[in-house]
Order: sequence, then C-alpha cells, then structure tokens
Amino acid sequence: MPNGQLEVYVGHARGLDDQNWLTDMNPYVVVTCRTEEKKSSTASGEGEDPEWNESFLFTVSRGCDEVHIKIMDENTFQDDDFIGETTISLEEVFREGEVETTTYELYKDDENCGSIKIGLTFTREERDEYDEDY
Repeated sequence: MPNGQLEVYVGHARGLDDQNWLTDMNPYVVVTCRTEEKKSSTASGEGEDPEWNESFLFTVSRGCDEVHIKIMDENTFQDDDFIGETTISLEEVFREGEVETTTYELYKDDENCGSIKIGLTFTREERDEYDEDY
C-alpha cells in the first residue's frame, strides 16, 4: 500500500433523482477516504444537474484502497436527504498516478440514480532509504 497525497476532483453530477416536490434540490458531496471525510459546498438550487468543480486532498496510508462518494440534498428544517453514492477503487490511480475525470454511476437501493464526474491524482510520498515497513 503506497503512502502519499490523494487529490479527489469533484466536477458535476447529472440526472440526479429529485428528492423535493416543490423546490429545487441543494446537493452537496461527501468524499470519504478510510475515516477522513470532506464535504463540498452546497450547489444551492442547482437541482438534478449540479456543478461543484472542487478538489479535496487526503493523506493516504495503509488501509485506504477506495474512496466513497455520497451525494446529499441539504434541507433547512429537516435532516438532509440521501441522493446516491458510489465507491471508487484506488488501484488504478496508485498504479498510474492519475485517473482522468471519469463518469461514475450513482446508486440508491441498488438502483441507478444519476452520475458524477470524478478525477483522481496520487502523489507518492518519497521514502527515506532507511525507512522500513514492519
């Protein structure tokens, strides 16, 4: 398992299932790598096709082999609504150093509920020649 910095770029989502009857959704993204969680800004009133264009940095070490993406709808007077999620393996970005922005399908209750554009970049931490893994 490599150590280093993982950058997760969150572009936009398309075709999200609308959770609201009378108003536009206010979606935001929660990106989780192992136990570290980052939250995007809220795309207020952007409904089914929100744009974020935000990047998040994670320090990667042992045990981090995937990143979890969850989209929520922010509500003012009640709990936020779950819209959909996906999990992305980090194997390719560890091997290649970068995965170009790619469309990933989102799911809720095993049904497709839209898609999200995600880009991944990994910068390997240079190890001192005297460091050893135990």
